[in-house]
Amino acid sequence: MKLKFAIFWGAACGGCGVAILDTHEKILDIADMADIYLWPLAMDFKFADVEKMDDGYLDVALYSGAVRNAENEEIALLLRRKSKVMVALGACAHLGGIPGLANLYTREDILNRVYIDSESTINEEKIIPREAWNEDGNDLELPRFYNTVKTLDQVVDVEYYIPGCPPVPLQIFSALTLIRDGMLPPPGSVIGAGDRSLCDQCERVKEEKKISGIKRIQQVIPDTKKCFLEQGLICLGPVTRSGCGSRCINSGVPCRGCYGPLDDVDDQGVKMLSALASSLDAKEEKEIDAILDGIVDPLRTFHRFSLAASMLRRKKV
Repeated sequence: MKLKFAIFWGAACGGCGVAILDTHEKILDIADMADIYLWPLAMDFKFADVEKMDDGYLDVALYSGAVRNAENEEIALLLRRKSKVMVALGACAHLGGIPGLANLYTREDILNRVYIDSESTINEEKIIPREAWNEDGNDLELPRFYNTVKTLDQVVDVEYYIPGCPPVPLQIFSALTLIRDGMLPPPGSVIGAGDRSLCDQCERVKEEKKISGIKRIQQVIPDTKKCFLEQGLICLGPVTRSGCGSRCINSGVPCRGCYGPLDDVDDQGVKMLSALASSLDAKEEKEIDAILDGIVDPLRTFHRFSLAASMLRRKKV
């Protein structure tokens, strides 16, 4: 029998949904293995139809995106109730992703910036969207915009994670094949990705060279054969799970950490800070500070994709 799937896109850019389509001709194999009951990106389905299903009717729900507002949370809870297996698809559902960086600000900070203070906004009346509005007897509603961006597993129980921003299409297909064949690892596992660090699989030459200075990618022309980190370019390969095919590194760009940490790492950003500290060519505090001053934005550099899932989680308010 075919599996029953649901696919939903929460607070994210939509790249994970496109990555499913980017399986190209294998999308036909996916269609053979599963009937899709919800996929707003590609098909016209109604949430009301899902609400009418018996609890546990769906075999698998693939949820991409963080939980940013009340609608994201409502659909996550609905799909959790209707599905036997919940999969966090992509870095935003897995770790909070880029939307999770909004946790550096309050809800009010963001609304004021977008609707009042931005350089391109003309809003003399300082109007900010309301959650409810009535005009001539017509009721309009917007989802509540939460103060904190959450990962999917901070809202509902999640059985499996498919990391990446976005995941490699073949990785998605492989994970779906594991689900179809009943060859899944224990709940809580990352599926379709590697169990070693990206650095372990990187083909760039490592000379165990200490770092004497930090540079930004636009300031230099990197050696195409040598380790980025040993050239003073921040690369999160040492603390990032493999499985992406080294897409960024092979394109001449250091890893930014979208595949998340390995299983034994609690906080990817803190682990990277530790790895970097052990690689500095400095002993005196002033020398160390001088090198670290080259990191323009440490928090967003080390927790670019993982802030919402980190020990920090959000700015204290």
